[in-house]
Amino acid sequence: MNIKPLGDRVLVAATPEEEMTKSGIILPDTAKEKKAEGEIIALGTGEKLEKLSLRIGQKVIYSKYAGDEVKQDGHEYKILGHDDLLAVVE
Repeated sequence: MNIKPLGDRVLVAATPEEEMTKSGIILPDTAKEKKAEGEIIALGTGEKLEKLSLRIGQKVIYSKYAGDEVKQDGHEYKILGHDDLLAVVE
């Protein structure tokens, strides 16, 4: 991984969109809803992140339209500020 977030930013691997509903209906691209959750891949060096006690590998929920999307090696990531993180999923 060559992406290193700066300051109070976090690099998150976005959870893939659902291809099918629980009842088995295949969703077209226009009906897919972007999930606002993912796994922390890298952390910046900011003090605010230390206070939140975040660590690599944690699953988080973030604001739906927050951050910037980045693609590398065929994977989709988001760079988010600490204010964009809403919760940690345990």
